Amino acid sequence: MAATKTGLISERPRTNGLDKTTRTDESFTTLLSRLGDDVMDLVNSQFALFKVEIKEEANAYARGAAMIGVGAVITIIGFALLNVAIAFGVSTLFANAGFSQPSSYALGFVVTGAFYLLVGAVVVLAIKSRLTKQALVPKRTVEELRKDKEWLKNEL
Repeated sequence: MAATKTGLISERPRTNGLDKTTRTDESFTTLLSRLGDDVMDLVNSQFALFKVEIKEEANAYARGAAMIGVGAVITIIGFALLNVAIAFGVSTLFANAGFSQPSSYALGFVVTGAFYLLVGAVVVLAIKSRLTKQALVPKRTVEELRKDKEWLKNEL
């Protein structure tokens, strides 16, 4: 047998039923043996093809996940730079109010940070409220278990 990228290929010459002398001289057990070998060759090649396809799919997903990771890092950097720009923008409002430059920068960053803390707290509280309304016990499963318990009581 020879191995290829997609599987195993039998090196035994195939007659495809054209050589009648070979076909008639073979016994039934030989034919069954050849059929079994051919089926095993087919299964082996299909399994090898399956493994190759799975590896290709896994590689494609790995490349995609790596690209998503790179995109996420770039997005985080952009978000951080945007927040710094917002903080400097807010600090210019305080500079016009007569504060010194360092204190106006500090106030700009404090106000921007406080804004994000407030938004984050609102999101956390909203999600917490939503989660407390959800039942953690699976209702259908509990109901089925109750029915099974009743059935067992009635049977015993």
